[in-house]
Amino acid sequence: MHKNFRSLVAVGLIVGIVLIDQLIKFEIKTNFSLYESLEVTSWFKLLFTENTGSAFGMQFVGTQYLALFRVVAISWFCVVLARFVRMKAPYGLIVCASMVIAGALGNIVDNMFYGLIFTESVPYGEPATCVALGEGYGSFLSGKVDNMFYFPLFTWPSWMPWVGGSIFFGAIFNFADASISCGAVALALFYYKYLTREAFLGNK
Repeated sequence: MHKNFRSLVAVGLIVGIVLIDQLIKFEIKTNFSLYESLEVTSWFKLLFTENTGSAFGMQFVGTQYLALFRVVAISWFCVVLARFVRMKAPYGLIVCASMVIAGALGNIVDNMFYGLIFTESVPYGEPATCVALGEGYGSFLSGKVDNMFYFPLFTWPSWMPWVGGSIFFGAIFNFADASISCGAVALALFYYKYLTREAFLGNK
């Protein structure tokens, strides 16, 4: 019973996070032009940007390579989550691991399908529209990931070396990125004892 409930918690959380992430992205993508912003407070803005799929808007490799890597990573981490469920790990651990998986899934949905079902977002033009499958701006695994949360908390004083004049926490991210980061940090802080070789690689 406990094992089944842990499985339900994991599946329910993953599905819920992915749905919330995709709903937010759909609303932003179809109502904002690229780089359009909306100031919510002086320290929080909605700013629509796109990238190839790296967390917090960073770009290191091509979209397709990153998407394939993420598929492999998600598959492997799902196996790890299944091991946590079988070993009746604490619910907090199940929640944190599910958050990491859900965040990765949320972004890979963008990579896999956005190029197929949306028109291209253009700077300060008309927002993208949803189109028939295959009539979008790209191909399978070539979709760009949408980001929108921006917290320019403050600007460093100009006299400070290296960081002077730059914005503290200038990253632009999405709900999936936040889920990955919160889950990963909580795993490292509170459940590091469970992050063993056996959990990740199985018993020898």
